[in-house]
Amino acid sequence: MRRTVFNEDHEAFRETIRAFIEAEVAPVYDEWFAAGQVPRDFYYKLAELGIFGIEVPEEYGGAGVESFKFEAIISEECARAAVNFGGSGVHVLLCLPYIKAYATEEQKKRWLPDFVTGKSMYAIAMTEPGTGSDLAGMKTTAKLSEDGTHYVLNGAKTFITGGVHADRVIVCARTDAPRADDRRHGISLLVVDTKSEGYSVGRKLDKLGLRTSDTAELAFVDVKVPVEDLLGEENKGFSYLGQNLPQERLGIAVGAYAQAKAAVRFAQQYVSERTVFGKTVASFQNTKFELAACQAEVDAAEAVCDRAIEAHDAGELTAAEAASAKLFCTEVAHRVIDRCLQLHGGYGYMNEYPIARLYADNRVNRIYGGTSEVMKSIIAKSMGL
Repeated sequence: MRRTVFNEDHEAFRETIRAFIEAEVAPVYDEWFAAGQVPRDFYYKLAELGIFGIEVPEEYGGAGVESFKFEAIISEECARAAVNFGGSGVHVLLCLPYIKAYATEEQKKRWLPDFVTGKSMYAIAMTEPGTGSDLAGMKTTAKLSEDGTHYVLNGAKTFITGGVHADRVIVCARTDAPRADDRRHGISLLVVDTKSEGYSVGRKLDKLGLRTSDTAELAFVDVKVPVEDLLGEENKGFSYLGQNLPQERLGIAVGAYAQAKAAVRFAQQYVSERTVFGKTVASFQNTKFELAACQAEVDAAEAVCDRAIEAHDAGELTAAEAASAKLFCTEVAHRVIDRCLQLHGGYGYMNEYPIARLYADNRVNRIYGGTSEVMKSIIAKSMGL
């Protein structure tokens, strides 16, 4: 089926990203995989390519394009090559929307030029040990100083993607106690300079997948955060977090679809070359049926993603629709990648084969950005259940 979501400009961008991956990423990706992170200098290469500034307004050094489609293409091309750009996705997809929506003009002038050039890499710190998806239960506090010039930040965060290389982190913290009738009250967003005294990066977590994307524990001990670095209004942070969740979940849905599509490509190539009992694996009826079923699922996921992308660009993607796209595409990817790995036999379990890396990378899609169970709850609520 012909896709209509992308035009000639998008496809030219796709070719640029594909060529960049082939020249700058694929030759050294095994080294990054072994190291468990991409080099910090790699982000400057992405910045030179213009990736960080696509959706940044022109007055701050960006291209001023209001569209998710370029980010979707990056996800598709990374999956196609079974590579990962580290924490750059969090930098653009998760952090930029908060700055664009809630930063003051002074803050945008101060932060966005370095955001575009990669001089300042951003991460966002929500999850805490023991809280998981229950963001309203966070314990990290930010108390206003007596002279009103700064907040004093104390607490800990975990599972922070991009946390090792980050220069600034959007930290969710309690600036007021929760109310009896509203546990979400009292959460604020602070843009914290990682060079601040009392700020520390703990373990770089050893993950099952996404191994080139650094994920860390963070700790704050009496970190002084200037009041000028409060993002948006005090105590309204929880509502801000909810505003960006549809885009975050759309990004995960697109990434999962792209991984499933790549898995079919890898499996088809492998079974066409691999011979058993004197003939190619592709010649067996079971192989044909398995790959045909996988392709049908990928086609369906592609349609769901494309519809959601168009809705998002039109400003019409609802929370329930984003949850539905994430649930469907991540579950499809889970099934498809598993079946494609099976067609590789024992070689599918070896990390030197891209299908093995896709299998490990894909598993977290049904967890982060809201678990599949949370997605079902959101969808059910939208149905009046």
